[in-house]
Amino acid sequence: MKLTFIVGARPQFIKLAPIWKAAKSLKHNIRIIHTGQHYDDKLSKIFFSELGIPKPNNNLGVGSLSHAKQTGMMMEKLEAEFIQNKPDWILVFGDTNSTLAGALTASKLGIKTAHIEAGLRSYNKEMPEEINRVVTDHLSELLFVPTEQGMKNLKLEGLESKSFQTGDLMADLLKNMKKDIKAKRKKYDDYYLLTLHRPASVDNIETFNWILQQIASLEENIIFPIHPRTLNTIKTNRIKINTNIKIISPQGYSDFQTLIANCKGVLTDSGGIQKEAYLWKKPCFTIRSETEWIETVELGWNTIVKPNEGNLKKTIASWKKPEKYNNIYGNGNSAHTIIQKLSGKKSA
Repeated sequence: MKLTFIVGARPQFIKLAPIWKAAKSLKHNIRIIHTGQHYDDKLSKIFFSELGIPKPNNNLGVGSLSHAKQTGMMMEKLEAEFIQNKPDWILVFGDTNSTLAGALTASKLGIKTAHIEAGLRSYNKEMPEEINRVVTDHLSELLFVPTEQGMKNLKLEGLESKSFQTGDLMADLLKNMKKDIKAKRKKYDDYYLLTLHRPASVDNIETFNWILQQIASLEENIIFPIHPRTLNTIKTNRIKINTNIKIISPQGYSDFQTLIANCKGVLTDSGGIQKEAYLWKKPCFTIRSETEWIETVELGWNTIVKPNEGNLKKTIASWKKPEKYNNIYGNGNSAHTIIQKLSGKKSA
């Protein structure tokens, strides 16, 4: 079976690692297409080398553009790729422009698409990611869903017949690497881990300054692996960073997981990092108006702090560790479940 994986951003490289290995073990014909959406080596190349993923068969080199231009250029280049190599299945991950471009192009050419990490909903149509994930779910022939909540969301949209709960690929990878990550020497003590990269957080200077003021008010040590977009905003606007915030370069997979494993809590606007915090049983404080990972909030491990409204210091001070921890992301066998379903076999 000819499988083509479309990736372009950090979370997708992480999800690719376990499913590529599962597909390879069953001797499928695999092509990896990198759209070039994330092109900085520290957000791209390092994950391929660290996670043992082969070099992409084709790097489209699209880079940073407006949403429309970026998606359109991806589609143009993906069309040529698909026509030449004629895959049986296109596999797309998550909710980026790479996801949408892959699904749209495959649909136009009559090629079957499988969406991995389907069914997530924030119900905020102002987020480009929400548009991407909804359109991709409706275009795809198979939907591989990480959680029970995702299945409920898809049922409401009439998509249950093509939806399958598989667990989460990030849980697969962490299960396989957790022992080695725990053995790594920690670099910092007594800190919270901060990530910020969404345009709504860092391109709006008023909101970005509000977030930084909230962080400064914590009087806690903050480790901040900085995204290139965020660093550019700081430099362009000459924003002063409080002394409790230590900026470091973007981290590879195991180094970043080590930071989560040893932190007091996670402060983020990311989707995937909310999930990683949950997998490490760390409190997460999501600096957004909503989240697509609703289960983590309902179970008490994740708390929404609305920008320009919430009080981060009070929210952290009032957090209490939940008595229960539910395994909501599967048993670490998601990759094999997905590949078996694509192969027309029943999961073990």
